[in-house]
Amino acid sequence: MTPEDLLGRLGTRLSLRRRMTYAGVGLTGLAGSALIGVLWATEPGLPARTQAAFGVLVLIGLAWATFGGWVVTRRMPLFARDRVVAGWLGLIAWTIFAVGAVVIAPVVPTWLIVVVGALGVVAAANLGVALRARAALLRRRAELGG
Repeated sequence: MTPEDLLGRLGTRLSLRRRMTYAGVGLTGLAGSALIGVLWATEPGLPARTQAAFGVLVLIGLAWATFGGWVVTRRMPLFARDRVVAGWLGLIAWTIFAVGAVVIAPVVPTWLIVVVGALGVVAAANLGVALRARAALLRRRAELGG
């Protein structure tokens, strides 16, 4: 394989399978936000903590919907930028969830702390893998192009 062939493969857009996956991510975020928003709107007597939680969940769902739309509409190679953005979005959503759970919940069971901590480790690891993959792709592009 020549450097031009490899550069051509690095410069391709997302495959149909990945675009469909990201379209599903966007639609799922939009559907989740819509369902929570409808529940929120039809229950006027909810406590303030529940309303705050619903608001945050709607924002997180809209963020995923926006992300899915952004990836699907890109017409240029992303060089794993989509993975990095998804990693940051996941880590930020986890952080908001974890901080909100500590603030809202007066008593948190030990098993829930373990589960939330494990989710945080997974989110951070996912971001680390995405950052390394992007750096490797960009380094490879620079080696082949220069």
